[in-house]
Amino acid sequence: QVAIAATELSATLAGRLRNEAKQRSDLAGVGDFVAVRPSPGDGPATIEAVLPRSTALVRKAAGEKRPQLLAANVDVIFIVMALDNDFNLARLERYLALVHASGALPVVVANKTDLAVDLAARMADIASVAPGIAVHAITARSTDETRQLETYFDGNRTIALIGSSGVGKSTLTNRLLGREAQATQEVRAHDDRGRHTTTHRQLFLRPHGGIIMDTPGMRGLEMWDSEDNVAPDFSDIEALALECKFRNCQHGSEPKCAVRAAVERGELDAGRVATFNARVVTPHWVKR
Repeated sequence: QVAIAATELSATLAGRLRNEAKQRSDLAGVGDFVAVRPSPGDGPATIEAVLPRSTALVRKAAGEKRPQLLAANVDVIFIVMALDNDFNLARLERYLALVHASGALPVVVANKTDLAVDLAARMADIASVAPGIAVHAITARSTDETRQLETYFDGNRTIALIGSSGVGKSTLTNRLLGREAQATQEVRAHDDRGRHTTTHRQLFLRPHGGIIMDTPGMRGLEMWDSEDNVAPDFSDIEALALECKFRNCQHGSEPKCAVRAAVERGELDAGRVATFNARVVTPHWVKR
């Protein structure tokens, strides 16, 4: 579907556009601006060109060696994470690295404050892996609490919501739209993990300005290397990691983390550390 000034049109890609694309992510995706040729009859319009993107949220396609475009031309990305038993700092670090590479502004939305056992501790953990990034603690079911996010839509900005299933992206989308546009489900009681309610990416125009893009939950998340496939040099971070107390330190909230200490001293860039973590992060602590 393509939105134009007055309506929406069904559209297909021009054959030439398909043939010239080096990879699938070069084709039109959600959020792209395109040049469209209307059909003279009742058939679908034709997408003749994809305009240059200001930002592109791209990950490695699950099970394939190719990039997958998740969203284009997004100004701000809300990384939505739950404060219940599904809280996962390593996952947040991977999302931060993904957004950092996209060119969009990352904002962390910590949802379900009513279910946090120790809210202050959880917020401190988030701050430890997201220094300098805006963090908002809310309950998405509360219209009053979600109002603090309204300012991000100033200037008719486009905002995408990303996060794993069950963190409350669809509920938050409904609150920010002021209507029940997305279906929601309760999370599983035994582990607070969600069911896949949203199955595709979709843009929603807000009545008071701005655009929201809701996305399906992502549990598997792998960064996509750039076209030249040149790996960044993380030798300085790797050397510091050898000084961490835990051999498999994730450089988040673990005690005696040499990498995080270097960030706090201003000797390392937090964005580089987030990218490093997204590539090599491991799920368990192993004491030396």
